[in-house]
Amino acid sequence: MASYGVVENMFVQELARNGQDPPLPYIAREDDRPTNVSSPASPIPAVDLELLFSSDGDSQTSEMYKLRSALHSWGLFQAIGHGIPSSLIDDVGKIAREFFHLPTEEKRKYSKAVWREGNETDEIAIEGQVIEWCDHLYLQVLPEDERDLSCWPENPSSLREILNEYTKKIKVVIEVTLKAMAKLLDLEEDYFIKQIGDKATTFARFNYYPRCSRPDLVLGIKSHSDGSRITILLPDQMVDGLEVLKDGQWVNVHAIPYALIINVGDQMEIMSNGIFKSPVHRVVTNSEKERISLVMFLVVDGEKEIGPADGLIDEDKGQPRLYKKLKVKEYLEVFYRNSLQGKRSIDWAKV
Repeated sequence: MASYGVVENMFVQELARNGQDPPLPYIAREDDRPTNVSSPASPIPAVDLELLFSSDGDSQTSEMYKLRSALHSWGLFQAIGHGIPSSLIDDVGKIAREFFHLPTEEKRKYSKAVWREGNETDEIAIEGQVIEWCDHLYLQVLPEDERDLSCWPENPSSLREILNEYTKKIKVVIEVTLKAMAKLLDLEEDYFIKQIGDKATTFARFNYYPRCSRPDLVLGIKSHSDGSRITILLPDQMVDGLEVLKDGQWVNVHAIPYALIINVGDQMEIMSNGIFKSPVHRVVTNSEKERISLVMFLVVDGEKEIGPADGLIDEDKGQPRLYKKLKVKEYLEVFYRNSLQGKRSIDWAKV
């Protein structure tokens, strides 16, 4: 895929540091701009992952009910009891901040070393595309033997070790979450794990949102849903910015300290036959504070097929097939084209 320069190949961080107002390509379309009215604090439920498989039947039942409600009505939840030490979460935030605060030329060593991997700002792929106020460091972390370490920064020196340790913990979180989702649908517990196979791919994306002089006009990330199976977000511990669209209203997600935010991707909505919802979400900018987050995307081999689980289809019981069966790469090709234009692709996959 071609690489496209952005404002003379400048990182967004440089624009913010130079005190420039956002150039025209960063200005969101009028109907996409953040509202002046503060969105309400999020009532998104917290789910204790440890209790989902508790030997205490009442606790497990209660937690599974909360998870089902969250995935059906919101498409995301805040995960506590995930087993990741707060000290490791602090270290992840520290190395991310250290990397993005490196001199520009140091960061350019890792600028898009391969397709979609490396350090980058948003890319212009179509005429009239609105650019996001965000710089990224995008790395494949799983499978471990497929990592391209030439893309992994050596500075800060602890980044590789800390990201590797965090990835191991996230792999366990993914497995626990997928098992719980399968149980909610009365499927075999390992159904979704078997579907992703032994070589499931996970990408990590560090996001850096510099301060923005015009948060009323510019978005950190445009409204979208994820094309993944599931997405696991480690939000900034101090600065909110994530918003989710619920019943036509943008709702601020006020993160619980040290919680993960786990959301359904389009692929999981398809596989659950629409029972789990892939949420539309965005990131707003801040005029006073920078913000950093780390997102993990679970994806699978493009040749694999996705479609509603057979156990969820029963015409006689009023449970028709809502989505087509198609290859992952087919969906992602449509997803990528549509996302550049701010369009969703989930409707394209419907029967």
